[in-house]
This record gives sequence, C-alpha cells and structure tokens, in this order.
Amino acid sequence: MVGIVIVSHSWKIAEGVCDLAREMAQGYDKIIPAGGLEDGSTGTDAQRIADAIVEADTGSGVVILADIGSAIMSAESAIEILEDEGREINAVIADAPIVEGAVCAVVEAAGGGSVDSVLTAAEESREASKL
Repeated sequence: MVGIVIVSHSWKIAEGVCDLAREMAQGYDKIIPAGGLEDGSTGTDAQRIADAIVEADTGSGVVILADIGSAIMSAESAIEILEDEGREINAVIADAPIVEGAVCAVVEAAGGGSVDSVLTAAEESREASKL
C-alpha cells in the first residue's frame, strides 16, 4: 500500500488534512502528518519529514503533499537525507493542492493504487472545479 505524507508549516493543518482524508477512506492508516516544528511553532523540518516518510513507507512508495514554498524544499531535503542514509524509498512530491490532493490520493491508495496512480490522482485534483 502506498503511503502518503502531508507536509505543512502548521501541525494543525497537517493533522487536520490527515483526519479529513482518513474519513474518505476508512481503514487507510498510512497518511502521516509532518507539520510544524518540534516546539509546535510554524515551519518545516526536513528530518521530521524524513521520519514521516519512513513511517508511511510500506515498500510500495510514498507520495508527499506539501503546502507552500519552503515545505517543498524541506520535502526535497528529506528525500536527500533518506538517500544519504542509504534508504531505498520511492518518495515523490505531488504538485497538487494539499486538501483536495490528499483526499484523492488516499482514495486511490486505499484502493490499491501504485505510487504513480496515487501521484496522478493527487495532481489531477488541481483541475476539479468547486462550482
């Protein structure tokens, strides 16, 4: 099963996105929040994200969704940390809205989708009209 990591500058946002997405795919438990800094303040931490990637990984890959700016850079750094440690985790970053992308990704992952199909589901959520 593909894992999913939610990276936000805010712990509350990361946790809330995970909670909402889990409601859409009952029983799916490999969506892991990686938000905020260790002291609870706003920011992102590459090591914290790397730890979440390891927790989310079941051997089928991990899709990462991030909110803004440096969250992407921190996620890229997290992947580099894991590579430097010699871990072979297929982790990819989705170019997708964090909430809609997470919901679509979780539904696809819970249905047994591959890392590529989960990534595609997340990224296709950019095109969904809300009205």
